[in-house]
Amino acid sequence: MASGMIRRVDYQRCVDILAKVHENPDGLSREARQANVSRLLEALGRPERGLRGMLVVGTNGKGSTCAFAVSAAAATGTRVGSMPSPHLQEPRERIRIDGVPVTRAEYTAAFAEVWRAIEHHGLPVLAQGIFTTTAAVHFRRAGVDLAVAEANIGGSRAAAAELGLNVKVVTGIGLDHTRLLGDSLTQITRAKVAAVQDGDHVVLGRLAPEAATSAEQVLKERTELSVWRMDHEIRYTARAVDRADNRGPATLVDVTTPRAVHRDLPCPLPGTHQHHNLAVAVAAVDAMAERGHIPEPDGEQLRARLAATRWPGRLELIAHARLDDWTGRVLLEGATNPQGVATVAPEILRHAHADGHGGPPVLVFAAMDDKDVSGMLAPLPSHWPLVLTRTDSHQAASPATLHSRLSPGRKGPCLTAEDTPSALHRAAELAGPGGLVIVFGSLRLVGETRTALALQPA
Repeated sequence: MASGMIRRVDYQRCVDILAKVHENPDGLSREARQANVSRLLEALGRPERGLRGMLVVGTNGKGSTCAFAVSAAAATGTRVGSMPSPHLQEPRERIRIDGVPVTRAEYTAAFAEVWRAIEHHGLPVLAQGIFTTTAAVHFRRAGVDLAVAEANIGGSRAAAAELGLNVKVVTGIGLDHTRLLGDSLTQITRAKVAAVQDGDHVVLGRLAPEAATSAEQVLKERTELSVWRMDHEIRYTARAVDRADNRGPATLVDVTTPRAVHRDLPCPLPGTHQHHNLAVAVAAVDAMAERGHIPEPDGEQLRARLAATRWPGRLELIAHARLDDWTGRVLLEGATNPQGVATVAPEILRHAHADGHGGPPVLVFAAMDDKDVSGMLAPLPSHWPLVLTRTDSHQAASPATLHSRLSPGRKGPCLTAEDTPSALHRAAELAGPGGLVIVFGSLRLVGETRTALALQPA
């Protein structure tokens, strides 16, 4: 792309450039492109200078934790910029102000500034580097100086780690992205917790013993840390209460940190795992207050903001989904590894049992090429019909590859479809009018499904 063309870039051109960057046509090493992120920020005039806030790493729960943290921080009256990863439908979802995605025009303006610097200085980076630097540029343009950033993969090697945010949050560690991070909890934990720098305030979610030991070893290599750990310095309890509007029970969570006791916090995201994510987020916001990044949140404002938290694609039920002449229910779940699926399986089963339709729900499944397919499907009944497909990601496994990795004991019918829209149509036929279709295995699949159902990015 010639530098003169950048002046005429539009949003679709941004999308096209990002797709080309993902493909890495020049065959550059991942390490070389990672190393260029800091150089790119320097070429952009250090747009991250003055940013304060938190970086969230972990295997599962990062997005929900960030969504809760944005709500809690916004309760202080502070404008909050956030950087969720990945996006579901459009790249602009990766840059948010107070939880709301930027417009296409805003995204394009920031992206053009970044791409011009990449071309002028010859600094090829990973797509994650572009996402991070584009967010930093927009935050500078918008005058936002508090950031809630989500690491994509890993910790110290994540592009968002270059922003220098000094509250580090670890949601939890599981076996995922083993090709990049290592094939044991110890290796993966070290890779993620390596994001912690001397002097940081660290918030640790609940970790398995092997991961907790590894995390402690990494933290001992750092100096002048403040460390709050779940079930030690941080504690929470959750309880169900009846709503005044007869919409069924709601969940209230009490969270205690070394700084404050927060009572009766609403947890609107479904699943008991979200109680933990809420507690981690509130502890992280207390840590930011401890560092002087934000004022103390007002209790009523905190409860009101948390009650309004939404996070699309995670146990998101589309109760009146329409696909051509089919209407029914579609449940979207972004779990991308066996641990994640096992965590949300009770909620998926609850939706299935509440269906009242008669027949079993139909699964639509896609995954990246390095995923444990049989492990991801294992927590759900093997007699449920399954439609295997692939997304438009260059890293997606083909339906034939997914089929070859199914457990030999799988009992239900299994179909394949070449793309997401075809898979949804096949699933709708199997489910019948009013039936339940469950979409999971890949956040890209969830995003393509939202687009197919004519849902706007949120």
